Formats: sequence, structure tokens, C-alpha cells
Amino acid sequence: MPMTNEFWRGKRVLVTGHTGFKGSWLTLWLRELGAEVSGLSLAPQTEPSLHRLLGGGMDGPDIIDIRDRDAVTHHVLKTRPQIVFHLAAQALVRIGYRSPVETYDVNVIGTANLLDALRISEDIRSIVVVTTDKVYHNAETGLAFMESDPLGGHDPYSASKAAAEIVAASYRASFFSARRIGLATARAGNVIGGGDWAEDRLIPDAVRAWQSGETLLVKRPRAVRPWQHVLEPLGGYMGLAERLWQTPEGIESYNFGPDHGEAASIGAVLKMAERHFGGGEMVLGEAADGPHEAGYLVLDSARARVELGYQPRWRLAETVRRTMEWYRAQCDGTAARDLCLADIRDFTALAAKHEPLRAAG
Repeated sequence: MPMTNEFWRGKRVLVTGHTGFKGSWLTLWLRELGAEVSGLSLAPQTEPSLHRLLGGGMDGPDIIDIRDRDAVTHHVLKTRPQIVFHLAAQALVRIGYRSPVETYDVNVIGTANLLDALRISEDIRSIVVVTTDKVYHNAETGLAFMESDPLGGHDPYSASKAAAEIVAASYRASFFSARRIGLATARAGNVIGGGDWAEDRLIPDAVRAWQSGETLLVKRPRAVRPWQHVLEPLGGYMGLAERLWQTPEGIESYNFGPDHGEAASIGAVLKMAERHFGGGEMVLGEAADGPHEAGYLVLDSARARVELGYQPRWRLAETVRRTMEWYRAQCDGTAARDLCLADIRDFTALAAKHEPLRAAG
């Protein structure tokens, strides 16, 4: 497993979207493993910001818009990354409805800008393009999606990520395969954990409401999603990058999600969150209005399990407990860095022991 060996020490790694929620966790973890990490992202888009709480700055050479092709190319050639994790994105469904052209520009053209810069890089060996569990054409069949299922996307965000998958496949076939450079896409979603303050996301919305004594209005409590702690897919991305470095041939896309039985409705997750947070009011609605969102979405991660040794470590109850306790402790004054490192240590200890899924303590 990548978190228990020396593979990452001294590797030059570029994380796009490093100022975001997942990017901040990934950057911290990679640096703890000894990697030389550079970033490429907009300034943090939330207040508070996990990036800033972990000690990252608000400006400097890493603050670059992925849509600025010349700046992206200059940064890649200057930092000479060997491994790239592409997380930079417009990542919210509802913002996609409000700003569809900008969403396509960031998620599709931005991905092409990065891959085109890497195409002329002499040092790159391994590229992981992170998309989403929403890339699939969802006919609401109640079945878990496999990597071979057709891509689609009802809303602009989902469709833009499906298009990014096609861009990545094209660059792999046209430019990277012949040079034995590994490029794969990683599909995961509904990630929770401490330090996310984005708008229109379930746990951040709940924390904001409950910390301020307000009632949380939930519009689609019956919608089912594959919830997982942020460290689960990040560990998968790292394992995938290591595999691409070693054997780049024949690796294209992987789902990273919890076991099927761990998928749960929004309402069920919120009831667990309220219990571990220590109280909070909510109203569960019926959601007949508003933009379309999938009612049932679950991933089949068998390929990652078989080919990469991917193994989820925390069950949903443990994931929710840790997440809500993270927010409570941070609000009470515990440093975000200490809280993140504690979760990383606990997670990697389980991986090192190859222990099965752990329920909530």
C-alpha cells in the first residue's frame, strides 16, 4: 500500500486543486510521506479554508487558473512533476446549473490544458485524472455502476466530467501510451470528512446550520449515495498512481467507493451526523422542485479491489462519527492539522495491518 512504503519519498508530485477540500488532505498526506509537492489552483474558495488552516498561503506561484493555458504550461515545465493528481474542477452540481459554460470551460478545457502541458514534459511518469461517480448515464436502474458502463451526465457538471473522461482517453491513446506514461481516470464521489466548507454539500451545510442554531432544510432525504471518508479515495488515487508508475499499460479507469451495503440515503446520514454532533434541528422535505439530481447512485469498485488491492477501511458509521467529531474539535480550538494527521495515522495503521472494515467506535 502506498502509505506504508518508501515509494513517495522524494517524488516530485503536482496536485491541481490543491487549495480545495480533497486537494488539501492529499497534499498534507503526500508531504507526510516525503513527496516534494507543488500545487496549481485558484485561491481557496471558502471561508474558512482547510488549505489555509493547514498552513497554505493565499497567493504565490501555485495560484493559477487551470483555464490559463500558458500559465499552466509554464508551471508544469518549471516544476517538472513526475506524478500528477488532477483534482482542479468546478465540482458542484448546482453551480453547474447556474454557470454551465464556465463549468465546461474549467472541467473540460482545463483538463485539456493540463494534459497538453504534460504532453511536452520530459519527466512525467504517472497521471491520475479525478472525475466523479456522476460520469455515468444514470437510468435509475438500482444497479451499481461498473467502469464499462456508458458515460453520460444529465446536468452540466456531470456531463462536463464525462467529457473530461473522453479528453483523458484521447490524450492517453494519442500521446502518452507510446511513451509508456500511465494515465488513468478515478471515479469517486460523496466524500465527507473534516475541513469541507463548500456550499451546497450535505455535511458542510449541516455543520453551518447546527453551529449557528438554525434548522437544516433537506430537500431530497431519500436520495442514496456511496458515502465515504475523504481518505478512502485519496488512498485509492495514490495506489493507482503507484501502479501507473510501475505498469502503465492497460490501465484506464477505476471506481473508488464503499461496499454496496454502505450506501445510504441522505436522511440516514444526517440522522447519524446529528447524533455525533450532539444535536441539531432538521426538516426532511420531499423535493419536488429544484434541478434534477440522481435518486440512486452506487459504484462497483471490484476492479480496484482486484487489480489495485483497494480496500475501504471505515464503515459509514465510523466515517460520520469521525467527520462530525473533527468539526466539533476544530470549533473548540484543536488545530486542523493535528486533527487531519490523527485521521491519517489511524487510517494508515489499519491499512498496514490489512484489517477489515472497522465499525464506529
